[in-house]
Amino acid sequence: MGNRFAGKSSAGNTILGREEFDLKTSAQCVRRHGEVADRHITVIEAPGWWRNYTVEESPELLKQEILLSVSLCPPGPHAVLLIIRVDTRFKDYVRELLQGHLDLLGEKVWSHTIVLFTHGDSLLDTSIEQHIESEGQDLQWLLDKCGNRYHVLNNQNRSDDTQIKELLEKIEETVAQNNNCYFEIDRNIIEMKERRRAEEEKAEERMQRMRKQRENIRSQMSDAQHLSELKIVLMGYKGSGKSSTGNTILGREKFDMKRSAQCVRRHGEVADRHITVIEAPGWWRNEPVEESPELLKQEILLSVSLCPPGPHAVLLIIDVDDRFKENERKALQGYLDLLGERVWSHAIVLFTYGDSLLDTSIEQHIESEGQDLQWLLDKCGNRYHVLNNQNRSDDTQIKELLEKIEETVAQNNGCHFEIDRKILQEMKERRRAEEEKAKERTKRMKIQRAKIRSQM
Repeated sequence: MGNRFAGKSSAGNTILGREEFDLKTSAQCVRRHGEVADRHITVIEAPGWWRNYTVEESPELLKQEILLSVSLCPPGPHAVLLIIRVDTRFKDYVRELLQGHLDLLGEKVWSHTIVLFTHGDSLLDTSIEQHIESEGQDLQWLLDKCGNRYHVLNNQNRSDDTQIKELLEKIEETVAQNNNCYFEIDRNIIEMKERRRAEEEKAEERMQRMRKQRENIRSQMSDAQHLSELKIVLMGYKGSGKSSTGNTILGREKFDMKRSAQCVRRHGEVADRHITVIEAPGWWRNEPVEESPELLKQEILLSVSLCPPGPHAVLLIIDVDDRFKENERKALQGYLDLLGERVWSHAIVLFTYGDSLLDTSIEQHIESEGQDLQWLLDKCGNRYHVLNNQNRSDDTQIKELLEKIEETVAQNNGCHFEIDRKILQEMKERRRAEEEKAKERTKRMKIQRAKIRSQM
């Protein structure tokens, strides 16, 4: 166990003496076996958490996999190896994240835990004990919590059998300290397995529902409903991947990755269509609409007026790696409600960073994440799509997204989303008045400064 890029897969390969674990990140547990030093060894690699995500911020699917990991070698593992890179800082927030994720398994897990330092070659002529003492109280706390059990692995020197033999001896000593007992699975894991089965069934139902819905819509669409022009608005919280999504849709770097306080409009030719994409500025992830600056709310209202008569679809951008709970749902709902209830019939949830899902389906992610994300999907008529922003050469993901937008237009009888003109007009008049006052204030400030400087 450990955070992403700590060296878990590499450690597994070093223990088993061959390339059993793929070095690519996995969203699910991976189990491998081998014969090492006259022992049959089973190694389970649990998926890692992001180094800056608390357990509360981690996706539900990740937490379930951590619980599942200890059930994949019944009756339980002899030891849990906590993987830590020796060449990275280990400070209070890293300790808190590690503790939070390990505590999912209960207090008893600590008596079966060994800290395994990877990239031991970077220590050079420094001992691991010197490193522990110099790193400070957070790493020392972890070692104390694990009963001062630790080991260093040089993943670059797999020919050194002694480091693995010594690790296996330390694991045997840990078992002896626990009266020859394994770390046993408790009721929480059994309940989680039952919940996972139910979620997988619901995920399959959601997938089938979406397929039937799309087939039904397309069977009623005529060739004339293939649109030569599409207008799209991107909305979402800061850091969700809006600019990257705009660039992926248009197939080139049209949007600056820096944040903007104003709407940005770009155009391009994609799959025989003229595409207009408007990116609305984002809000802080769980900041209520009432606490946001007026300028942000005005820009959100303006965004749908920048492609008259209005957008064919509003894409709600959500990073698949981020948790989506009540605070995030309420925030998103509040901002979208600025546009009125009708906007929901034009909304599609677009999950970004789909490469993080790996071998997990988006439907599994939706069902495991819980009722708030499910509420959003239901509110959007079960319209959703996943985008891998890292693989822009895959044209099929954009073609399929554009098809889903056409289907959304068909569901709305060929209509664009049009904001209430009265709301828009009032906002524009208010914006004009504010801009006039801003100019007056600037002018006053310049006169005031000039007067002061003339007297200096």
